[in-house]
Amino acid sequence: MTPPAWLTVMTTTDSEEKARELARGAIEARLAACAQISAPVTSVYRWKNAIESSEEWQVLFKTSAGRYAELEEYLDAAHDYDTPEIIATPIVRGSARYLAWVNAETAPEAAL
Repeated sequence: MTPPAWLTVMTTTDSEEKARELARGAIEARLAACAQISAPVTSVYRWKNAIESSEEWQVLFKTSAGRYAELEEYLDAAHDYDTPEIIATPIVRGSARYLAWVNAETAPEAAL
């Protein structure tokens, strides 16, 4: 099976401002071509032996698979959570023009 060439990468954070900062930083560094911020979602999870519930903002990044490691490293460093959610999902099909745009916007040499 051929590895995917593109990914969507999701993270969550506890404020719209933080979500915007994470999104903008990834786009400025060309680690993602696009980042979409979703309205608040309610997350329910177990943390340190307690059931927690909190309002969070989801950020969904579109990137090339070749930039994933750097995007994960950026999110891990820029995030203020102890264990940030960073989940990548392969894009198996998409518009050829859109995916070419993702490649162009995440090309490391384009940042020069």
